[in-house]
Amino acid sequence: MRIAQYLPDLVPHDAISDHTRRLHAALVAAGHEASIHAAHVDRRLRREAKRWDPGAPPPPDGIALYHASTGSPIAGWIGRHAAGGTRLALDYHNITPARYFDRWDPRAAARSREARRELAALAPWAELAVADSAYNEAELSAAGFARTGTCPLLIDVDAFRQPPDAGTLERLRSERARGGASWLFVGRLAPNKCQHDLIAAFAVYRRLHDPAARLTLVGNPSSLLYQRSLEALAADLGVEGAVSMLSGVPHAELLAHFATADALVCLSEHEGFCAPLLEAMVVGTPIVALAATAVPETVGDAGVLLERKDPLVVAEAV
Repeated sequence: MRIAQYLPDLVPHDAISDHTRRLHAALVAAGHEASIHAAHVDRRLRREAKRWDPGAPPPPDGIALYHASTGSPIAGWIGRHAAGGTRLALDYHNITPARYFDRWDPRAAARSREARRELAALAPWAELAVADSAYNEAELSAAGFARTGTCPLLIDVDAFRQPPDAGTLERLRSERARGGASWLFVGRLAPNKCQHDLIAAFAVYRRLHDPAARLTLVGNPSSLLYQRSLEALAADLGVEGAVSMLSGVPHAELLAHFATADALVCLSEHEGFCAPLLEAMVVGTPIVALAATAVPETVGDAGVLLERKDPLVVAEAV
């Protein structure tokens, strides 16, 4: 069978992109004729995917599989083809509520609201809609999808059992030898992920328990204004020298951060799955996380789950 996957962006070090690529490999291994199409394809992945061409219809004798996560012109295009007879399936990775972006990035907030409308418009045409978690599946049902299921993200756990970057590992171990616990969070610098709450809890931890502690935030910024507010907050709380914000971190270097962290601390208020939690489990990094949205499903009993994120509560849990 011909199965064409469509998504807004295909980029490295992205959970949805990695999931799509692994699904493609599984489909090919199962004997299907598969392809990936994205509105934006990172130059490093151009051998693996085609740039979406609105003038080229989905395979007439196959299935179009759309990965829904943000607003995209692909949604309306694929909906029109589905209304004309194209078989449609949908993989839902959650859409961050617009309220998290209203203050920081109005354009992102508008895209989020449009994405919700696009999702609902596809409901009458999808033969099947799967979601990363039961939390996401409930949103599919609320949006009007009749046939739904849950299929977790495809994550290559073996990739997190590889050797870390030697230079980064040596540097981080040297920092540990000088004393102080190491907090880590991996995820986009985004308002819904609440790095501001993390910095506040970290400041309390340094004041009460460990003045030499360090916090590393690994993730690309989704809003420059939010990033600057995090930098200002760290300065106001007197921890700017102990908080590092890193973007574009290669995989081997990320492994070094996981390997030397005392805890992965997640205070995000909105997650459809949260792959870094599973990655931390593979490496063996202890987890402290807010029990919000899909996080309890992903963590299970493999970490400390908090019902509230008062800075003192978080500091004591760590």
